[in-house]
Amino acid sequence: MSVIAGALVGYLLGSVSPGLLIGRLYGVDVRDYGSGKTGFTNTLRAIGVLPAAIVISADIAKGSAAVLVGSQLFDEPWAAAVGGVAAVAGHNWPLFAGFRGGRGVATAFGAFLAMDPVVALVLLLGAGLILAATRYMSLVSIVGVFLGAVVLVIRAVTGALPVEYIAFGVAVALLVEVSHIENLRRLLAGTEPKLGQGGTVREQPET
Repeated sequence: MSVIAGALVGYLLGSVSPGLLIGRLYGVDVRDYGSGKTGFTNTLRAIGVLPAAIVISADIAKGSAAVLVGSQLFDEPWAAAVGGVAAVAGHNWPLFAGFRGGRGVATAFGAFLAMDPVVALVLLLGAGLILAATRYMSLVSIVGVFLGAVVLVIRAVTGALPVEYIAFGVAVALLVEVSHIENLRRLLAGTEPKLGQGGTVREQPET
């Protein structure tokens, strides 16, 4: 029951979309701009730095909260692992926003942070180096989360973390990588916008 409760709490936390809520304060739906997502990068494109900073902080917090509910409230590693995955899934497909959310990177980072600050630090350092070298946020996300998952698995296998966290690392890496397939295609084609670019209004489908 604790695992089910952890999954439910994680998904509901993930389904809260700070990007959508902050955007409405500015009179816009961030999903109408750029990539159509609700996370940090698209909020930065659509609204600006301060709203984007609030959004990424809130997205990180909900990932951490989902894990802490499982690990501290339920005292169950499986609840923490499943709750973290559910939070990322909720962010990507939010119940409260028509299942149109983001790509789950900041929420995944929050979950990594709650599970093991060492993993989060490695992810952050790797992401910072990639961003400084390329300015491609999508590449930061793709490589950073994968790196975090690898380090998490290594630390779990060596006994530094509960082995149940391996399931989180594998699942969340798959979720984030799959959500970036279109970005990967644009990166390979050389058409992916860099940080701060690509904030134009999205074309609406014909009716």
